[in-house]
Amino acid sequence: MTKLHRAFDSVLIANRGEIACRIIRTARNMGLRTIAVYSDADQFAPHVAAADDAIRIGPAPVNASYLLIDNIIAAAKKTNAGAIHPGYGFLSENAEFAQACQNANIIFVGPTPDAIELMGDKARAKRRMIDVGVPCIPGYQGDDQNDQTLKNEAGRIGFPVMVKAAAGGGGKGMRLVTQADQLSDALSTARSEAANAFGSGFLILEKAVMAPRHVEIQVLADSYGHTIHLGERDCSVQRRHQKVLEEAPSPVLDETLRRKMGEAAVKAAQDIGYVGAGTVEFLLDSNGEFYFLEMNTRLQVEHPVTELVTGLDLVEWQFRIASGDALSILQEDIEISGHAIEARLYAEDPANEFLPATGNIAYWQAADGVGVRVDAGVSTGSEVSPYYDPMIAKVIAHGPTRREARQRLTRALKNTKCFGLTTNRSFLIDALENSVFAAGEATTNFIEKHFPLSRSDHADLTSNAVLVASALLFRDAEAKMSARAIAPMVGLNGWSSATKIKSPYRLCYNDTAFDVTLTSLGANRYETQLGEKHAILEVDQQNEATAHCSINGENIITHFHCPVGAPVNSRIFISIDGRDFDIENLNAIPAASNEQAGEGAITAPMHGLLAELFVSKGQSVAKGDRLAILEAMKMQHEIFASIDGEIVSVDATAGDQVAAGAILIKIEAIADI
Repeated sequence: MTKLHRAFDSVLIANRGEIACRIIRTARNMGLRTIAVYSDADQFAPHVAAADDAIRIGPAPVNASYLLIDNIIAAAKKTNAGAIHPGYGFLSENAEFAQACQNANIIFVGPTPDAIELMGDKARAKRRMIDVGVPCIPGYQGDDQNDQTLKNEAGRIGFPVMVKAAAGGGGKGMRLVTQADQLSDALSTARSEAANAFGSGFLILEKAVMAPRHVEIQVLADSYGHTIHLGERDCSVQRRHQKVLEEAPSPVLDETLRRKMGEAAVKAAQDIGYVGAGTVEFLLDSNGEFYFLEMNTRLQVEHPVTELVTGLDLVEWQFRIASGDALSILQEDIEISGHAIEARLYAEDPANEFLPATGNIAYWQAADGVGVRVDAGVSTGSEVSPYYDPMIAKVIAHGPTRREARQRLTRALKNTKCFGLTTNRSFLIDALENSVFAAGEATTNFIEKHFPLSRSDHADLTSNAVLVASALLFRDAEAKMSARAIAPMVGLNGWSSATKIKSPYRLCYNDTAFDVTLTSLGANRYETQLGEKHAILEVDQQNEATAHCSINGENIITHFHCPVGAPVNSRIFISIDGRDFDIENLNAIPAASNEQAGEGAITAPMHGLLAELFVSKGQSVAKGDRLAILEAMKMQHEIFASIDGEIVSVDATAGDQVAAGAILIKIEAIADI
């Protein structure tokens, strides 16, 4: 065997977010110099800070930065990168990019351009797999794209059929057609969507396998013809044909089926001369028959579950294979140990068809624990922008059994602190705790069947725990402020006397106001009243982000964060049992508003509609004059001037939706004469 001499000591990661951070981690452990690329939107992103070097590649939009081959190659040359790792997404399955790396004498950490091009075309790939004897779904993948031909072929295949884009993936250009009269519209929309997403409207047809399992096989192949597989991953839990939960091994495969699917995946990789880490995806029906779906010629999002059950670092092997090393492990060396499950934490709203959400992460703290791994690309203050995929992190748990892995992952998600924007965290917890998933019986229709879109994912307040805990935390903050103001050298928090002190709060959640009263019964013990409900609240332990307490003897763990920049003690993000709430303290808003007015800058005390404005630029006002009315939480809030002065600017217009803290009006104080 002739050893290939392709050693490199530096790598540019042509990606962003959590996968860039994950690649950097392994590269640095191997002693490689790491180079990050960033758009204008990512200048201060965690992956940039994690790398040894970083270089700008363009404006925020992906087609002006991360998808520009010339910019990536230029960045690699400028930073003297010996190799480029593409991560996943973006240019990772772009044959032109892999060829451009070769042309620039830069090692592409991945397969050959020919392999990428072949497997990137679903029609060609399927024809190749049929020729080599890999089981494929009956269908049509011919060059004749005339609508009538496609209709004739659909009739031959038999409904239901899947219309699929030959290029690309991720559910784009894909339609399920259950009867003939739906086909014309499905062809039109799928072709248009595919052309927009991938630059090609070429379609294939496949017999629809109803409610299958989505099972994929991880392969590794070196440059010397050695190919092995690392077992399977079950990725059946999906929304919009995009994966949500993944696990290894599959709960339904036995050793015989695992061997057959593994051999088919290895055959597929060897037939095309594949090199590197790749994934062959299959559909598995209820009868144990499996069919080739596609091959992903890159690292998969869900690769950590394979790493945890095999003990192998797939990114390390990608680097070793790219540098010319031969596989030092044989198929018989691969042992599956325990079980691993991954959950993709997204900024998205499950109650609104899983639409992406944007905004700033007010507070981020990853969970930890035995068997828990978190691959994240964010930190406190990070922005989830509309330019990129809204994934925040991948939370993965490993255990000796599937049950323990699932329990560890559920607990990790409940202890993950991600405040400030809408996420799918509570949905992930619900899915993991669902009896069908717990039994290992989830198929690709799991979400559609068990979590209909009509279901509201917004947490409700059926118990008083959230509001009572919020009142306690607001009271605690007030006590700390009082302690600092009255006796800076003496800690008064938790102080109590024989007098039963009542603390009333008017709290708001989801535009509804609630009255909560805390009555001190001694140190860290309170009687609470919420409407007609009474309870005894006891505080066991509390720090800056977590409180352990009990309500009528029931233990409650609360995670919380008070956002910086909001009116003092007026807002809190709180999480109980994995459910997130944004609670406002209406008691604090008038005082906060007046304080801001006294400084000459009138800010919105909360998010709401600026219903009326009573002043204009150049107008003189006196302390106490009414300036505006803000409508929020089904109430009207009057905003007053607290100084004499002149209006120097009006920074909003009646009818505007304004954010908490936004400047509405500026007053310049009248100077003493």
